[in-house]
Amino acid sequence: MIAQDMKQDVEAKACLEHVTQILPSPQSFLALSVALLDCGEFERAATAARAGLALSTGEPAPLETSALFNNLGEALLQAANYEEAAQAYRNVISLTPDHGVAHQNLGNILTASGQIDAAIELLEHAVKIIPDVPIARVSLSQALLRAGRLEEAWPHFEYRWASIAFPSGQRITSRPALPIQLWDGAFEDSRDQHLLVVTEQGLGDMLQFCRYLPMVLERFAKVGFACPKPLHRLLAQSLGTRWSNLVLFEDIPSDFWEWDRYILLMSMPGAFRTELDTIPAPIPYLSADPRAMQQFASRLEKLGCPSLPRIGLAWAGGHSELSIDRFRSIPTDQLGPLIDWPHACWVSIQKPENDEKRLRPDQRTKVVDWMDEMEDFADTAALIANLDLVISVDTSVAHLAAAMGKPVWLLNRFAGCWRWLHNRDDSPWYPTMRIFTQRERGNWNEVFERVVDELERMR
Repeated sequence: MIAQDMKQDVEAKACLEHVTQILPSPQSFLALSVALLDCGEFERAATAARAGLALSTGEPAPLETSALFNNLGEALLQAANYEEAAQAYRNVISLTPDHGVAHQNLGNILTASGQIDAAIELLEHAVKIIPDVPIARVSLSQALLRAGRLEEAWPHFEYRWASIAFPSGQRITSRPALPIQLWDGAFEDSRDQHLLVVTEQGLGDMLQFCRYLPMVLERFAKVGFACPKPLHRLLAQSLGTRWSNLVLFEDIPSDFWEWDRYILLMSMPGAFRTELDTIPAPIPYLSADPRAMQQFASRLEKLGCPSLPRIGLAWAGGHSELSIDRFRSIPTDQLGPLIDWPHACWVSIQKPENDEKRLRPDQRTKVVDWMDEMEDFADTAALIANLDLVISVDTSVAHLAAAMGKPVWLLNRFAGCWRWLHNRDDSPWYPTMRIFTQRERGNWNEVFERVVDELERMR
């Protein structure tokens, strides 16, 4: 079915290209820009939209012109040309003030540009115009979270499923539902009840929000956590020894009759009415196995650099298919300013998902790398336990190290993830974390300069 749809898109694009050559008009270029957007050809879509706008100059067709500006904005947004995309969406709003999607997209651009207050105003207006469009509420939630307005954000955050898209382009419009009652945070009669916590999204999200598990383990007779297998040993050794009422599953169990209620993991902050000053941060809440820790300690001692600080380094996220990955991951050929600093024993805590994210041969002599031996997060935790500092981009090992209470320096992309808030160099989620955020989009060199300056002060 997907292949058939793709074939139809390609055929439609070829037909419309022919039409614009024979009968160039705002309408034909509008249709072509839509087809090119559907095919992911964003530069050509922008060109087609501009061609249509050039032909529509002076024509009294505001809806058509607005649609061309909207397609131009979408193409520029997808190409990360934020400044021009913002102007295109401002033109849409000028022509059609009730265009909710344009308000939403302009709000997203302002969020990505660090203009949080202006973004929230636009996104609140978008939600008023299109209250039944979940993705608008997702955008508003993320802007509010960046601003630290957590209590206002959590109800909108419950629409986050709309931000998940499949390769076919299909989106989820509501949370997955199980045939048991959804728990909303109330604790009446919970002492004798069984709660199923369902995992979601990335491994970093799970590591960050599993801090809420002890809070429900105190209140429910039994808590099941359905999460990926790479987390099982880590959670068992961190929580299982204290909480005998915790049960771990790799998949959602089918015996629903065993459970009274369920909640999605990232709904826990909202269920507990979490605000900035009530974030549960009982660091450490994750720990390594002592025997495995000692094994890595012995191996590190044999390296022969006892006087140097051991610094773990992670330079890339996973999920290369995600659009944010190109912004948060650092190409290995840019790592020189860090790994060339000679006063540390550099230790890789990077699990490369592809060869592009692997160190070059000449770089491997400067970095201890045992990550190919790691089977799960319990192994990685045992290595991290022996480090003095972790320097990482926004990825799962940063959460792991910070949850273990290790000093973590986060290399944060410009206008990064909502969880790191706006204009903060610390994190209420992780008291041992410092945040080094890009001051210019894509400029890691300036970040490295600040990091190396701080390393020099540590000597």
